[in-house]
Amino acid sequence: MKDNHGRKIDYIRISVTDLCNLRCKYCMPEKGVEKKQHFEIISFEEIENIIRAGVSLGIKKVRLTGGEPLVRKGIVSLVEKIRSVSQDIDIAMTTNAVLLSKYAGELKEAGLNRVNISLDTLKKDKYKDITRGGDISEVFKGIEAAKKNGLFPIKMNVVLIRGFNSDEIDDFVDMTIKEDIEIRFIELMPFGQNAYEYSENKYISNEEILKSMPQLEKTEDKSSRVCKYYRMPKAKGKIGLISPTSGKFCDKCNRIRITSDAKIKPCLHSNEEIDIREMVIDGYSYEEILKVAMNNKPEMHKLDERIFTSREMNRIGG
Repeated sequence: MKDNHGRKIDYIRISVTDLCNLRCKYCMPEKGVEKKQHFEIISFEEIENIIRAGVSLGIKKVRLTGGEPLVRKGIVSLVEKIRSVSQDIDIAMTTNAVLLSKYAGELKEAGLNRVNISLDTLKKDKYKDITRGGDISEVFKGIEAAKKNGLFPIKMNVVLIRGFNSDEIDDFVDMTIKEDIEIRFIELMPFGQNAYEYSENKYISNEEILKSMPQLEKTEDKSSRVCKYYRMPKAKGKIGLISPTSGKFCDKCNRIRITSDAKIKPCLHSNEEIDIREMVIDGYSYEEILKVAMNNKPEMHKLDERIFTSREMNRIGG
């Protein structure tokens, strides 16, 4: 399945909820978000129909995101439903891991392959500050539960924020020396008014990491189209650099995103959306809807022109 620019699309990211048990400053307003009515949130049946159609068109990977996906009631059951569609599809989840120690075993048994854990600091006080009240000890418990239950490979997503965690880059890198873990540094991106205001003057490019750590050795890894990989000498783990702002990788984009209110975003950074429910009412099949989304993927985002999506990150799923 290819889009109009010749890119092979084989990856769907689905935001199963816009709610979260944290209030990260660059992601969500301090007061949180207004809770939607149950019927407004994408249903498990809709998700299953989308994935079934996607698999028939060549989708090989599904990632569940939020908000925080583990706050969605019945999340284990959803993973089971997705696994029943295909035994071959790769099912992953991005989570803040606060609830992961509770669900890791059930998720693995249900068919989840692996997790990406969002963690922007290793320090208790700073974590509490950036998340507006979170307990980092619960995250560490979640990481251990993921290891224990074989949710591999474990990847940690670290959003780089000048003046907040720029002094911890070495600490994150050091984790990869003794542990078989992937630390992925992600450039801060503006989403919605809240994040735009927060991101002003806090952006750090991944080039700064490379300049400050010349000992990093580039390594080949074809598992990701958007991440460049490096490794410390003799390290067990590796470093991934994701540079959506300083190094556009739009030509390698292989994904579409489904929002928690059942809209398809062909591009993360565009305001263009396709209403799945309206198209179903109009008589389109789910396969046809996905094909429309593929054909509406823009060639590239326009972050460099300061054109951003108006949605907050928690409503898109990243």
